[in-house]
Amino acid sequence: MKNGNIIEGFSGLTRKEKIKLLTSLTKEKEGFKEDLNSHLHSNSDYQKLYNGLSENSLSNYFLPYSIAPNFLINHTYYFVPMVTDESSVVAAASAGAKFWAKHGGFRSKVLSTIKTGQIHFTWMGEFEKLQQYFRAIKEELLAAVEPITKKMQQRGGGITGMELLDKTADISDYYQIQVKFDTRESMGANFINSVLEEIADVFREKLLKAEGFSMEERNVDTIMAILSNYSPECIVETSVECLVESLSSGIKTLPSEQFARKFKLAVDIANSDIHRAVTNNKGIFNGIDAVAIATGNDFRAIEAQGHAWASRDGHYRGLTEVHIQDGFFRMMLKIPLSVGTIGGVTRLHPLAKRSLELLGNPGANELMQIMSAVGLANHFSAIKSLITTGIQSGHMRLHLSNILTGLMASGKEKTMALKYFRNKQISYKQVENFLKQIRKSN
Repeated sequence: MKNGNIIEGFSGLTRKEKIKLLTSLTKEKEGFKEDLNSHLHSNSDYQKLYNGLSENSLSNYFLPYSIAPNFLINHTYYFVPMVTDESSVVAAASAGAKFWAKHGGFRSKVLSTIKTGQIHFTWMGEFEKLQQYFRAIKEELLAAVEPITKKMQQRGGGITGMELLDKTADISDYYQIQVKFDTRESMGANFINSVLEEIADVFREKLLKAEGFSMEERNVDTIMAILSNYSPECIVETSVECLVESLSSGIKTLPSEQFARKFKLAVDIANSDIHRAVTNNKGIFNGIDAVAIATGNDFRAIEAQGHAWASRDGHYRGLTEVHIQDGFFRMMLKIPLSVGTIGGVTRLHPLAKRSLELLGNPGANELMQIMSAVGLANHFSAIKSLITTGIQSGHMRLHLSNILTGLMASGKEKTMALKYFRNKQISYKQVENFLKQIRKSN
């Protein structure tokens, strides 16, 4: 609140009471209420579902649900659903997909699917003694979580490894139990956290009663037990390749050899300069995030681990590589992607469910391949624009409809503007002046 007061019990208020309280912060009180109400779903069951997805829900915040066609991935064509507020993202993905479909498509393979969970705790004693004890009770710890892991094991997943780590060189008395998981088609966050918390409790209880330990050594202080969103062992690799001379089919402004050279240099710069690397990688996540949202996956976790992966050697770098050899141009993206196709929002949100249906109800591995291909397509289109016409020309052309909507242009005015700016530079000011001129003449 602007007046600095703390609001107690806000979540316990009715929707009507919350809106009444919030209107005091707005200039257009009735307009505020009207906008909230107009974005509610007409289907009360759907609205009840959406309300349950978040705390203190008042309305819905709509984003466009778009389709990028022509994605040829491992010899299969896909119509890829994308949710984003930026039309240029969908256009870039579609353009990249169409170009590479004519040149063999995207080749993608999942290298590994292991995820990591951690139990962080402090303990006072000799590591070797604790290590010996941990090894002795390791099977008991695994048996203790059998009721939680049983169903996952039946699907071929579960715990794949567990070890005790000495972290005292970083923080005094700090240790960690690191657990590796295969969660199959599920992202597995709740599953992993439940397993970790149970292991932490059993480990602490057993050490309290262990023989050969002093009273001080029996005390384990669990700091936290939680999955890590950094999954360097859950990796997908996607690439495209064509003859350098074939690049001319989609590039009109540069000779193929010059385009390939400049493209590789742009990618090399992103692997050297952090300022360029961040923007370079953002372009990749433009596509990946849009598919993640459309399929009900956690785009925040996906981005976090992607950026961590980009800096795994201590220097933040671009996520792609380009090689030109023996007359061939090859572009490759290697990235960690923890995604799921069952559980959570993936099956709860009606459109997330439909998105997966459009993609042929893929498993988690296939969805990893699709997402990375979309990221690579967006990346290709972005770099192509940067080294040829520049990014703003295409971006502003696609942004024109948003500018016209913001300026309250009528249908007729939009048609006239789209025709007028077909071969002209576009800026907000230019569009605004154009509308003023045609409104004066009318």
